[in-house]
Amino acid sequence: MSDSPGFPDSAARDRDEAESASAFAHPAVAPDRTAAYGDHPDQVIDFYAPRDGRTAAPLVVLLHGGAWRAPYDRAHVSPLADFLARRGFAVASVEYRRGGEGGPTPGGDPVAGRWPETLDDVAAALDAVPALAARELPEADVRRIVVTGHSAGGHLALWAAARHVLPEGSPWHLPAPPPLRGVVALAPIADFASAVELGVCGGAVTQLLGGEGSRATATTVRPRPTRPPCCPPGSPPPSSTARTTSSSRGPSRRRTSTRRRSPARWSGSRCSGTSGTSR
Repeated sequence: MSDSPGFPDSAARDRDEAESASAFAHPAVAPDRTAAYGDHPDQVIDFYAPRDGRTAAPLVVLLHGGAWRAPYDRAHVSPLADFLARRGFAVASVEYRRGGEGGPTPGGDPVAGRWPETLDDVAAALDAVPALAARELPEADVRRIVVTGHSAGGHLALWAAARHVLPEGSPWHLPAPPPLRGVVALAPIADFASAVELGVCGGAVTQLLGGEGSRATATTVRPRPTRPPCCPPGSPPPSSTARTTSSSRGPSRRRTSTRRRSPARWSGSRCSGTSGTSR
């Protein structure tokens, strides 16, 4: 029985905390190379070469989670990057600007997201990956790119793959679908309406978008920016997931699911580096 509507019971909280502890228990793995895609210290990409020495390896672009909050950076997914590299993939692990400036929110959590810089960075990084990978990671085949992310990173992966459906006036809009072989969203925060309703990650979604408790309102020195919406009218449901599987031996096989999640399934939502939901 839940403690209150939209909040997980104690067993769910304990499970989420145990899973978060497990995710952060692995030692970080240093990349083979690091390159900058901008001037800010967080605008960097770590590259991991396939460990078996193969060339023309498929490239996995990895976006870390952590509720878009500053304390949780790409280091905690470096063991996953190394795991993929040991299985013959080239990996580009993207860092991006997150919240954290201006102190914690009234609830005590670090501020989530930097609107609009978080999305600026993800767009810039994905645009820069082909050229940077060709230079820094010649083992990678930049014609075969899959983007993946976990939790908040899963949201960013889905968003990055859908920039062509943003309004044409958006600074993030692409005139055509990005040249990706597929998108793999791992436990993404994909349905923002449900996430806000249930207080997932302590109100992180609202903060990410520049609303109450955001970096902008926490510092009180910057007006809320006006940008086109992240999910324009007519775009696929936010909980839809498109997955593509491919190999060097054959063409891609696309499988798309548009089944909408039941809000009840969010009651135990996990947040890397956080306690799951606000209390």
